Amino acid sequence: MPLSDLHYAPLLEISERVRRRELSPVAVTEAMLDRIDALDGRYHSYATVLADRALAQAKAAEDELARRIWRGPLHGVPIALKDLCYTTYAPTAAGTTMLREFVPSYNATVVDRLERAGAIVLGKLQMTEGAYTSHHPALAAPLNPWNEQHWVGSSSSGSGAATAAGLCYGSLGSDTGGSIRFPSACCGLTGIKPTWGRVSRHGVFALADSLDHIGPMARSAADAAAILSVIAGVDAADPTSLSDAVPDYLAAIGAGLRGITIGIDRRYTSDGIDPQVVAALRETERVLIALGARIREVRVPAFENLVGLWIPMCSVETATAHLATYPARKSEYGPDLAALIEQGRSLTGLDIAAAMHERLAFSGGLKTLFEDIDLMLIPTMPMPTPSLAAMSEYGEDPSVLNGILRFTAPYDFSGSPTITFPTGIDAAGMPLSAQLVGPHVSEDRLARAAHAFQSVTDWHTRRPAA
Repeated sequence: MPLSDLHYAPLLEISERVRRRELSPVAVTEAMLDRIDALDGRYHSYATVLADRALAQAKAAEDELARRIWRGPLHGVPIALKDLCYTTYAPTAAGTTMLREFVPSYNATVVDRLERAGAIVLGKLQMTEGAYTSHHPALAAPLNPWNEQHWVGSSSSGSGAATAAGLCYGSLGSDTGGSIRFPSACCGLTGIKPTWGRVSRHGVFALADSLDHIGPMARSAADAAAILSVIAGVDAADPTSLSDAVPDYLAAIGAGLRGITIGIDRRYTSDGIDPQVVAALRETERVLIALGARIREVRVPAFENLVGLWIPMCSVETATAHLATYPARKSEYGPDLAALIEQGRSLTGLDIAAAMHERLAFSGGLKTLFEDIDLMLIPTMPMPTPSLAAMSEYGEDPSVLNGILRFTAPYDFSGSPTITFPTGIDAAGMPLSAQLVGPHVSEDRLARAAHAFQSVTDWHTRRPAA
């Protein structure tokens, strides 16, 4: 296969061919940089391309492999970082204009771990301002390679666009209300939102610390699991990181679904949900049953009030995260992030306490639910990937945002791990997706289940026509 055709190859295939020295990391990196140069002027997925540094990393990887030094499945493989991960060698703007010259004095823990694993960092990926819902009005927003008139998802918009367009073999995203899951769903990707604390947030620009999750976005469950294996684990620099041992997520990924019980709440997953989403979810359920999974009907704990509290809870934490620059540099903020911070600054202790009580009630109920099941199957969004015009209209109606968040925000509040994966194509030719949700630190089980589904379906191999 010519190098020019390798951009959509699985990360693990590239990894194995590099390990066997059938492919040169330098040649693969050059081909990927050529593709970025040719296409990203259209998609705007990269905030910064690090061509010279990536080629130097590729040469170092090639030299190590020639000496039979192999660091693992990311060694010599080009990936990219969401531009909220601190890097000493490039600015970390976090989707803002005021930080475009900010070069941190240390790397995020996830960056150091990826580079120790031999990954080649192609660059930093564009994102919404401060990881909230909208792009700064002065910056070009990433476009969806499947259809530029459809939503690319937020806030990991560049991660979704670059990975879907074959401009990297995998990427890092972050998820506070759905920002790994929305771009994964809209761009036909597989994304893992790990358990809160499973991946260190040290050196990652915060939106809302108690809701923020860092995780991989890739084109298959196995590729995402390979990235997660590198970045997960306790970190002394992040006291909220989990000390649970990190399994080898690839070791048992092919174990199948026999003995796995999957819960489904029929009302939660169908009432008010677009029929195309419901049909794709039912077909996903059928495939999982055929693979050996047991289905149990369940009732998700009350979530409606909690979803409505996501913006207030996010706002007060965002206001805290921006104390150094807001209101001192208020004029440099876009309108949506500024409005969020203003809302957070106006909340009372009673408001925050009410949100915390709802959060604790839902999290406790969900923990009880998982005593009887291994995983839960739900949609990612209540509708297919919306058009940009529809998203603009939705922005005027807070109830619509709450509807979009119903399958994502509750599991940020609970800190539960999820995996999002493609399950079909809608009438407009856009990807459809589903999520599996698990109890805390069940990422291995989630990856195993999604991989089983992907072993007998080909939705994850579909690519944008362009």
